[in-house]
Amino acid sequence: MIEFGHCSHVGLRREHNEDTYYADADLGVWLVADGMGGHEHGEVASAIARDTLISEIKKGTSLAHAVQLADEEIIRHSNRRSEALPMGTTIAAMRMAEDNEYEIAWVGDSRVYLFDGALTQISQDHSYVQELIDQGAITSEQARNHPHRNVVTQALGVTDPQSLRVEVLRGEFSPGMQILLCSDGLTEEVSDAEIAALMSRNELSAQECVDQLIVAALDGGGSDNVTVILVRNR
Repeated sequence: MIEFGHCSHVGLRREHNEDTYYADADLGVWLVADGMGGHEHGEVASAIARDTLISEIKKGTSLAHAVQLADEEIIRHSNRRSEALPMGTTIAAMRMAEDNEYEIAWVGDSRVYLFDGALTQISQDHSYVQELIDQGAITSEQARNHPHRNVVTQALGVTDPQSLRVEVLRGEFSPGMQILLCSDGLTEEVSDAEIAALMSRNELSAQECVDQLIVAALDGGGSDNVTVILVRNR
């Protein structure tokens, strides 16, 4: 049985929420998109990504191709605007198949975690600091406080379509497993250890766990919009 919780919060320092999300167990799709480009840019981009992806999934389009089509739709929308400011969005999406197989796709630094007794980040950030980590130039701990930690290297709507990398990962969603999708408003303020501690609390419902994660992000400073979806296989 699939149980899920979801919430998005503007945070404590932003006037507008440029994050968006979608959560639908009947369709078997959950996604988080973190818009960028300022008010009326980022929130438009993230909404276009959400709406295009869901529309395409309902038509039978594969998850990765739906993400690519969302990128094209954001670019089309940008080209019709008079403003020079580009707009873009990250995306982290999960799709469930009938045979308990899950598929995730992502672009940017919104994350997907798997919890199965221990917490594992199964997405990999498309970010400047992740590239530094991969090169051995800095540690993961140093990345948390790096001055350029918010610089993404891939995003829908702003990356050259020829260079866009839609990452895809598949696995079995066994009973007892949990998958967390979140914008960086959570991971900026809450450590993986704190996330794992909350996800290990079996007495919390999925929605209660999401609510506690949002509170933890706000207690940590709430410097950005924060969006969290938790999907459990009971």
